[in-house]
Amino acid sequence: MNPAADQQTATRTAELGARLDGLLSRIDAAVTAAGRPSGSVRLLPVTKFFPAADVEILHGLGRREFGESREQEASAKAAELGYGDVEWHMIGRLQRNKARAVARWAHTVHSVDSERLATALDRAAQDTLAAGERTAPLRVLLQVSLDTDPGRGGVAPADLLALADVVAKAPGLHLAGLMAIPPLDADTDASFANLATLHTSLRAQHADATELSAGMSGDLEKAVEHGSTCVRVGTALMGARPITSA
Repeated sequence: MNPAADQQTATRTAELGARLDGLLSRIDAAVTAAGRPSGSVRLLPVTKFFPAADVEILHGLGRREFGESREQEASAKAAELGYGDVEWHMIGRLQRNKARAVARWAHTVHSVDSERLATALDRAAQDTLAAGERTAPLRVLLQVSLDTDPGRGGVAPADLLALADVVAKAPGLHLAGLMAIPPLDADTDASFANLATLHTSLRAQHADATELSAGMSGDLEKAVEHGSTCVRVGTALMGARPITSA
C-alpha cells in the first residue's frame, strides 16, 4: 500500500468529480435555454495530454467516451486500460500513414477533411474488420473549415458534400456528421450559425449524418444553441495540461 499515492488519487477523484458535476449541469442548462430535449447533447471529455490514471478515474465516475488527438498516446492508453466498454474518439488532425493504427482503437474520427484521408481510413477500417480488430465500421465526422485556413484543417464548405458522398460510399466507414472549430477571434455565434446551416445541407443529402461535434470549454453554450450534439471539453473538466503538446 502507498498512502501518499492513495491520497493523491482520492484528491484527484474529488476534483474531477466536482468539475464533472458542474460541467454536466452547465450543459443541461444550455440545453434547457436552447429549448432542446434533455439528453440531446453529449459530453466528450478530452483527455489528451493527461495520464491514463485520469481516464480510469473518469471511467469510475461513469464516463464511457474519451477524446484524444495523438495516435501514439491514445493507442497506449487504450492498451493500458483495456476497457471493452469505452468509445475512443480521435479529435486531432490525422495523417494518412496513421490510418491503420487509428482504425484499431478509434470508435469515431472527428477530423476527416480530404478524400485521400477518407480513402486511407476506409482501407484501414476494412482491413481491421477483416482481421477481427474491430466489429463495426469506423464512424467518421467531416471537419469543415469555417475560415478556409488550411493550417487549421477542415474541408472547404464548397467541397463538403462531395467529400460526404465519398465517405457515404465507403464500406469501412459510417458518415456520422460534422465537426468544426470556430476561427480564432471570430464571432462565435455567427460561426456556429454557419456550421448549423452547413449541417442542414449535409443532412438534406445524408439524413443519418446527425452528429454535430462543436463547442469546447469556453463556447459550449453557443454551440448547443446552434444544434451541437457533442461538446468536446478538456480544460473545464481536466484543468491545466500537465505536459506540453510538443
